[in-house]
Amino acid sequence: MKKIKLLCLSVTMVCAFLLTGCGGKSNKKVLNVYNWGEYVSDGSDDSLDTIKAFEEWYAETYNEEVTVNYSTYPSNEDMYNKIASNAVSYDVIIPSDYMIERMIKEDMLEPLNFDNIPNYKYIDQSFRGLYYDKKDAYSIPYTYGIVGIIYDANVVDKKDVGDWDLMWNDKYAGSILQYNNSRDAFGTAMYKLGIDVNTKDKAEWDRAAEELISQRPMVKSYVMDEIFNMMESGEASIGSYYAGDYFIMKDAQAKNVDLQFYYPEKTNFFVDAMCIPKCTQDKELAEIFINYMLSKEAAIANAEFISYASPNKLVYEDKGYMEDMGEDVYKTLYPNIGDFSKKYNEFAYRNMDQELLDYLNSLWETVKIN
Repeated sequence: MKKIKLLCLSVTMVCAFLLTGCGGKSNKKVLNVYNWGEYVSDGSDDSLDTIKAFEEWYAETYNEEVTVNYSTYPSNEDMYNKIASNAVSYDVIIPSDYMIERMIKEDMLEPLNFDNIPNYKYIDQSFRGLYYDKKDAYSIPYTYGIVGIIYDANVVDKKDVGDWDLMWNDKYAGSILQYNNSRDAFGTAMYKLGIDVNTKDKAEWDRAAEELISQRPMVKSYVMDEIFNMMESGEASIGSYYAGDYFIMKDAQAKNVDLQFYYPEKTNFFVDAMCIPKCTQDKELAEIFINYMLSKEAAIANAEFISYASPNKLVYEDKGYMEDMGEDVYKTLYPNIGDFSKKYNEFAYRNMDQELLDYLNSLWETVKIN
């Protein structure tokens, strides 16, 4: 999922008017898009402003104007709560996989009319039939990522690199960063121990908690956004995050820091996908927008801007995109892992029932107290 990548530091565009409640109608061509912060190419740093480009393309193609009201959210849960309140209306949202599964089960998403989305054909087959939307009826993948470990090669011995064990290596005590949220923190321990991250066996969650407790004396800090500054400055030497965010850190690293990255064999995968919520006021316009975002120019601009991998063939098969990203970056974003869908369906986080979620949160409190 979009992992706290400087989330909501800025709103790319502010709404030009107050959003109306679900079911309200307007005669204006207006599209309300709700997305993560920093998750669309916005024209900064000589990038393409994809929102403005869509408005111009739509006017030229359909001979009428459209206004896109673009606003951002900091987490899947915030997005879900706002839409579930029925107080606002959005036409396009880009949730993460597990949240899409939940919203489908709760009948919060519209089935898509793929006649209006012909560019869907460019989405790689490996991203079809994934667990959260097995019939590919409600969502179209926008981006994806894989969790890896970032380390400072000026501090960490190369022989210690290779799997999750590095984050438990007492040689680096006081220089290790751990996630400051229960799901991701427990994930690191469960992948290390070979435990199914979606198990319903509380004894297995207990094992993971003990592993995190054993790590506690080595942890410098439990972080989310803070990992950027701490890794870039050399204040910490080891942490886990997504490849796209690693490149942001590497670009900003201090002169005495040499950040490197690798994927453990077992690790977390995420997919964020474009969806249309039930409260849309213009479903067809939303589908036209989604189709435009899958077009070559827009898809490449967005992929380059957010630095995550794209499931769109027009992006990852484009030679210009490959050259712009550079060989090392490209190989890291698109590692040779074989069948993506197999890896994803095995290792990606899924929804938890409330009882197990409450149990996890109680274990997390124990870990933090220790």
